[in-house]
Amino acid sequence: MTTPTPGSADWRPATSVVDHIVVDDAGRALTEPLRDDIRLLGTMLGDVVREHSGADTFDLIEGARKAAFAIRRSEIDRDDLATMFVDRPATQLLPVVRAFSLFALLANLGEDQHRERRRAIHERAADAPQASSLAATYAKLRAAGLTDAQVGAELAHATVVPVITAHPTETRRRTVFDAQNRITELMRLRRRTELTPAEERAAIDAIGRQILTLWQTALVRVERLTISDEVASGLRYYDASFFDVVPVINTQVRRALLDQYPDSGIEDAPMVRMGSWIGGDRDGNPYVTADIVALATSSAARTAVRHHLDELRSLAQELSMSARLITVPDDLAVLTARTRSGGDDEPFRVALGHIRSRLAATGEAMFGADFRTTDDAASTGFDAYATADELRADLDVIDAALRANNDDTIADDRLLRLREGVRTFGFNLSGLDMRQNSDVHEEVVGELLAWAGVHDDYASLDEADRVAILSAELTARRPLLSPDAELSELAAKELAIVRAGATAIKTFGPQAVPNYIISMCTSVSDMLEAAILLKEAGIFDPDGGVPRCSVRIIPLFETIEDLQQGAATLLAVLDVPIYRALVDAQGGLQEVMLGYSDSNKDGGYLAANWALYRAELDLVDAVRTAGIRLRLFHGRGGTVGRGGGPSYDAILAQPPGAVQGSLRITEQGEIIAAKYAEPVTARRNLETLLAATIESSLLDVEGLGDDSAEAYAILDDVAASARDAYSELVHRTPGFVQYFTESTPLSEIGEMNIGSRPASRKQTKAISDLRAIPWVLSWSQSRVMLPGWYGTGTAFESWIGDDPQRLATLQRYYRSWPFFTSVLSNMAQVMAKSDLGVAQRYSQLVADDELRERVFGKIVDEHERSLRMLAAITGSADLLADNAALKRSVYNRFPYLEPLNLLQVELLKRYRNGDESREVRRGILLTMNGLATALRNSG
Repeated sequence: MTTPTPGSADWRPATSVVDHIVVDDAGRALTEPLRDDIRLLGTMLGDVVREHSGADTFDLIEGARKAAFAIRRSEIDRDDLATMFVDRPATQLLPVVRAFSLFALLANLGEDQHRERRRAIHERAADAPQASSLAATYAKLRAAGLTDAQVGAELAHATVVPVITAHPTETRRRTVFDAQNRITELMRLRRRTELTPAEERAAIDAIGRQILTLWQTALVRVERLTISDEVASGLRYYDASFFDVVPVINTQVRRALLDQYPDSGIEDAPMVRMGSWIGGDRDGNPYVTADIVALATSSAARTAVRHHLDELRSLAQELSMSARLITVPDDLAVLTARTRSGGDDEPFRVALGHIRSRLAATGEAMFGADFRTTDDAASTGFDAYATADELRADLDVIDAALRANNDDTIADDRLLRLREGVRTFGFNLSGLDMRQNSDVHEEVVGELLAWAGVHDDYASLDEADRVAILSAELTARRPLLSPDAELSELAAKELAIVRAGATAIKTFGPQAVPNYIISMCTSVSDMLEAAILLKEAGIFDPDGGVPRCSVRIIPLFETIEDLQQGAATLLAVLDVPIYRALVDAQGGLQEVMLGYSDSNKDGGYLAANWALYRAELDLVDAVRTAGIRLRLFHGRGGTVGRGGGPSYDAILAQPPGAVQGSLRITEQGEIIAAKYAEPVTARRNLETLLAATIESSLLDVEGLGDDSAEAYAILDDVAASARDAYSELVHRTPGFVQYFTESTPLSEIGEMNIGSRPASRKQTKAISDLRAIPWVLSWSQSRVMLPGWYGTGTAFESWIGDDPQRLATLQRYYRSWPFFTSVLSNMAQVMAKSDLGVAQRYSQLVADDELRERVFGKIVDEHERSLRMLAAITGSADLLADNAALKRSVYNRFPYLEPLNLLQVELLKRYRNGDESREVRRGILLTMNGLATALRNSG
């Protein structure tokens, strides 16, 4: 009998990835409470479906659910489930899509609760602190015997900045977001409280009402998502968690470190600050305009000021102390003397009324009279605060007065959170990064230089001449343009955007727009061109050779070649006197951004990860040579193919010297909701970032010792082989782009207006021009997950050959080298989420039989090879032996992805065959969102 060819209609995988996930009886026992929660939520969802959509819809959904589990048990074929959807109208399929999407959302909540439950069990048992917690980090520092000087040298300027970015699959509406949080609180109430039977029933009924609300609420927007929608979505997380968590964790980590190392010199400043790209990242997004920058910065500032006002109101209600019962210090008396509105017997309330009035005046000055609400204090006649520091100084008076009356416990509650919140969020809330592609900068600067008569053909110049012209312009205060300059639409738009950034800085403070990032940065001129635009907007001032500029210029090295040349580029730009003077004026700190997405798309998973590691080593050497400090900004996506994976492990996997107490990292997609949707999980995840940053800065975490040179050489060879194997498929296989386009929902991602940003930077079909999110998202949806593993199997097999010593070497690295451990662990995680049986259904969308069988055959072969090599190096055939949480997720609920994938394939067939009805289009969009929710890190 002939073996079916991979990609042919009758091909079936020899094994399922689930066969590489081992769940024993002990594991099942530990997860029984989780399964109870999921069963409860699933049953309640089923009840809602039956009651509100009818028995026929319920029976179809329940039949699909049972069939999905039967497929996992190999009792039926995948075709049996797919056939259930073939002849049904789209109107009947939409409820099925919605049901499985909602179940994925509810299962996420159940898993989050289970993690809380397990942590609580360990804490009550007084177990050792969990790795990646700050308590565990402090213990490691004590064990290392570090001196105050050592700690101060690395953490004196410690900064950790999660940067929130937009993502096309994280577009859930505020109603859905709020319902999730209410369900979470109700589940938490049931778990933590001894309820009476009546109270238990009431809690269950309340959960049921939220599920009913979700069932009758559109999960995603029908209209195209706008950047203003994305701005609002990003700001949602501040009220949800950041306002509660960030000030507290900043206070606690600073106190803990200073208690342990009192003479370390650690700054009395927030370690965690927030950043954003939403509204400032215009690389490939034509919808970012000057108005959008103004909207993003003013919306953020409005959110911050409104929060401070609300907290002041609550604080005034709490601080009811009477002047007859306490001592009123002189500074507090001065504050109270400025307001005479009655109630002088309650000095704290009077003083807080004065502060609220000044802050209300600040809000009116920033946003106009419509900022005021009926609850705000009167602002007429009160001076606005010029800076957030002035507000904090007044709050410090309140703090000192409380402590003078031995009211420290009161001062350390809401007032402390507010004081730290003002210091952390200021009047700007977060820092909006501006980002643009270097090609655009070149075109715009060329036009400016031509208009000013400096040079009429800048693009024709070689690099040395470009640097000479740009350097000269950066030392002169005169602008290139006059107010009546006539510019192209592109140049006018770009300058307007940068000027909008300047306005935000002037209005909300320098932290409103702190960074300018240059995508596809390859040269010194690329960096100086950005400085020219900042100068033209009035942000950069040469000031006689001692430049002043509140915005840092940050190169983004993205492709593998750019990463390899990054250190040389940095050293070269630091040799330009005006630029070096700028870095010195900015505290001797240069930030560099590393692109995980495009390097992966360029060279594959292993080659990209190694190129990033090598680039960091080179950059550390470069700044040491130049005598400046380095801060790295990691442009990681949610999925492994874009640098995703556990943040703690990823940060510990950085090379020596790469962290140095400071870290910026992008947070995007479903990861934002998974990490920061509510305070408990937000605190845990921010602790993780802080813990890893502190450990990587102070401890020897690489673990290679004197073997580093040999290990680096080996990874050079293996990574080169992996890149070649990847490139053979992606860049050198005829018809690959056609296969990718037809076998995934790539085209639909672009056509259905998912997110505000176009799928490609240019109107081409080249892989190099495709944006990283649709590249990774498409492979995730089709369950191939190719960017997270392809090429590694061939590379390891080729390097090891028949030599057991070489295998033993890689096994040793897996046990002792965090970088190598993290790379393989993340690869195992992404392969656990792959399913080539499902992927084969997507391959059937490719019209060319020969192309389909040829390309899918290569994918199948490399997948099997990668699984074998993972097992050989790690010593375990269990893909998730080191990740119990993901193992639970994959085993317990991944069968629920089957219907979503098969429904997506069915709807894609209909759409591509000409059925462009609203129901089909909406169904495809819903399957994308549902799969992204279920996978939790898909793009």
